[in-house]
This record gives sequence, structure tokens and C-alpha cells, in this order.
Amino acid sequence: MLTLKNTKEAHPHSGIKRRWFLNSLSLVAGILAIVIVAFSLWTVAYYYSSVTTNLTKRVQTTAKFMNRFLNRSYADFYSNAQRITRDFADKDKLDLQIIDSYGRIMFSSSDLTSGLIPDTSDVEASLSGQSIAVFTGRNSLSDERVMSVSSPLYFADGRIIGAVRCVTSLKVVERQTIATILLVLAAATLVLSLVIISNRYFIRSILHPVLRLNEAAKEIAQGHYNIRIEKEFDDEIGELCDTINYMSEEINRAEKVKNDFISSVSHELRTPLTAIGGWSETLMAGGLTNTNEALHGLEIINREAGRLSQMVEELLSFSRIESGGLKLRVEPFDLCGELSDAIYIYSDILRRECIEMTYSEPDEPIIINGDKDRLKQVFINIIDNAAKYGREGGKIEIRAYVDGAYAIVSVRDYGAGIPAEELPFVKDKFYKGSSKRKGTGIGLAVCDEIVKMHGGTLDIQSRVGEGTTALISLPVYAPPASPAIENTGEK
Repeated sequence: MLTLKNTKEAHPHSGIKRRWFLNSLSLVAGILAIVIVAFSLWTVAYYYSSVTTNLTKRVQTTAKFMNRFLNRSYADFYSNAQRITRDFADKDKLDLQIIDSYGRIMFSSSDLTSGLIPDTSDVEASLSGQSIAVFTGRNSLSDERVMSVSSPLYFADGRIIGAVRCVTSLKVVERQTIATILLVLAAATLVLSLVIISNRYFIRSILHPVLRLNEAAKEIAQGHYNIRIEKEFDDEIGELCDTINYMSEEINRAEKVKNDFISSVSHELRTPLTAIGGWSETLMAGGLTNTNEALHGLEIINREAGRLSQMVEELLSFSRIESGGLKLRVEPFDLCGELSDAIYIYSDILRRECIEMTYSEPDEPIIINGDKDRLKQVFINIIDNAAKYGREGGKIEIRAYVDGAYAIVSVRDYGAGIPAEELPFVKDKFYKGSSKRKGTGIGLAVCDEIVKMHGGTLDIQSRVGEGTTALISLPVYAPPASPAIENTGEK
């Protein structure tokens, strides 16, 4: 038996795999791109917002502290401004500046030369607008990107004397922002790589079995019915593998049965045709002078012609059943009458073969609703089987009776019987078992289908050495109830 195992993919960049990757990866890549852009924007906004908040708090605190000195005297303000900028603890991170009313630097924690004028917009906005102002951009004094926040300083009478300004470089913030974005990009790349790896594994688990199924289907189409597909996973694909393996086995079995049937039918048809042809030529040649011998030849021709007719009828019935074209002409009739006709047809044949036949008929007719011609065909076939396979017993018993809502026809022979291991298959199409008797192997299958179409059952009971009994059960006809006549009391 040929087994299909893993095969290499013929077109790795086309078909299902290509569509799968395009669809799934484009979706994942799109989602990751949106996440990266959104996270990057959020990161930039977060860091810049944090720096702005920190500088604003520093400026507000320092301005509030310096305004206290201005309320005392300008000299007190001047000395404390110099001291605060000189002793500023975070001068390595920030530059704290005191700006005069002209926008010039008075004091700086980073020792910038006094008198320099910052060209950032926050200083001008703070001195003119009397509010806290923020600037982000390139500072001409340090030639780097900075963020600066300025807050005005007031005299006691409300006049602006200058401003407190905090300046910080954005190099650290930009490095942190870029590092965070790169980390997110690395994570997204890792996720995309994992998706690609998992997709490749998943598509291999789907596509490779599909390719093997395709190859198996091609092999089966070419007539190689012994194909079996190796099952890898216990899932829908595995179930499909089991189904195709089962289909291949069934087709292989059906092909074998068909070939056996053709061989059997050819042999069965050849035997009576040979007898008919041989005796016909002998009679036509006029070589028989003995009348008894000629009658014997005619009897053989008649018997073999009857066998041919029965085989042809079985084949036609089988063909109609298989195609769904067998139609029943249903009508109520007496079951015993049709059974008696079938017995009468075989009575003379059984008598010549020294087979005793007894028929136990009920006193009352048994009315059933069905096709009497088809059921007569069933009775004839069952009696013929009893005569054929039970000849050694020399006796056939036939009974007809009613059991509840069913009419029962029992045909028993006392022949060799059927082995127990063959009994479940005797109604299968083309099954002939170990018997050497002649036959097509479809008689009982046709009978079983006809009985089922009548709503009945055909049961075969047998024991080796004791004979076989065929039980045909058919529903008894129940005429429709007449409608009740309402008594109105009128005369």
C-alpha cells in the first residue's frame, strides 16, 4: 500500500501561502506601525511635558523666593540673586539665570558672561506679558536645542524689574526619546519575527497536508485506490486525511467487488448461454432421433432461459435501485395469493429435484399495501435460494402468518447453513461467501431493498448443519377509518 509522506512545496511563493502571508503580515505590520507611531508621539509628548513641568516649577519657586527680596530692597535682591545662581545645586542639569528688565543676563549658574541677551522668545514674552513663557528650539548662545522657561520679577508696586529663567539642554531628552522609540521598534521587530515564524509553522501544518491531499486525489483519479495519507495532526486536516483514506479504501473495495461481479456475471451468463446454444444447434441439426432426448434438450433450454430471465430481472432491479429509479405501484392485495403463485411456480421444479415443500397458509387473507409484482419477485428469489442452497436437506418449509401489526413470511431450508462469520454480509451487494453455488450475489441485496421500500425487514437466520430461515416482515394494511356520522336527532 502506497503511503504519502511529507513532500516539498512546489510553489513556495504563490497560492495559499502567498495570500496568507500578504493578508496576515500586512495586518500585523499595519497594527505595529500604528502602535509605534502612537507610542513615539506619546513618548515625545511625555518627555517634553515632564521637562516643561519641571522647569516651570523651578522658575515659579525661584521667582517667588526672589520677589521677597525685592520687597525689601534692590541691594538685598541683587546680593541674593548672585548667591542663588552661584550656589545652584543642579547647575550640571539646568542653567538658572537672572534677567534684568532689558533682557540681559545679570547672573547665571553656568557663569555666562553678564550682559548677554538671550534671543529666545520666552524672555521677551515674560518681560512684556507679565506671565510665565516657554521656549523650545535652538539657542544661539549655546548652538544646541534647548528648552527655557521664564517668569517675571516684580517690585512691590507691581513694576517688572526682570525675570527668572531656567534653561536645559534637550540632548538627554532626545537621547531618551530615541532610545525608547528604538526599544519599541526592536520589540515590534521581535513580535513581527515571531508572527512570521508562527505563520510559517502554521502554514506548513496546513499547506503541506493539503498538497499531500491533492497528490492523493490525483493518484486516486488515476486509479491508484490503495493510497494512504500519513496523518500528522488530530484536527480537521487529520480528519480529512482519515476521510480520504476511508474513501480510497471504499473505492478500492468497490472496484474489487465490481470486478468480481463482472467476472461472476460473465461466468453465470456464459453457462446457460452455452447450454442453450449447444442444444439449439443439436436440435436444429436434426441429429436427435429419440423423442425423449429431444424433450430433455428442450427442457434444458427452457430451464436455462428461465435462469437467464431471472438474472436479467435481478440486474435490472439492482440498476433501478442504485439509480433511484425503482418505483412501486402500491395497492392493497392479499399477500397469501402472491406467495401461493410463487410457490406454484417452483413446485414442479422442486418435485423434479426431489425436494419436499410444505406450505402453512392462514385461514384468513393477509392484506398488505404494496407492489405485488415486486414482492412476488422477492418470494421467488427467496424460494429459489432455499432450493439452491438447501438442496442437501431435501425439504423446504414455508409459512405465512400475522404477528401484531406485521405479516410474516418464513422460508426455511435444511441445507448446510451459513457460517456465522459470513451471516452479517449475506445481504451485501455481490457477496457470495464461501458457497460454490451459481449466482450473481445481488439477489438478496435486491430483495432487502424492495422489502425496506415497503417498510418491512428481511432477516436471515442460519446455523451450520441446521439450515437457513429467511423471515420477511411487512406491515399489515390498515384501511383508513370512515368519518363518524354525527347524529343530529333529525328524522
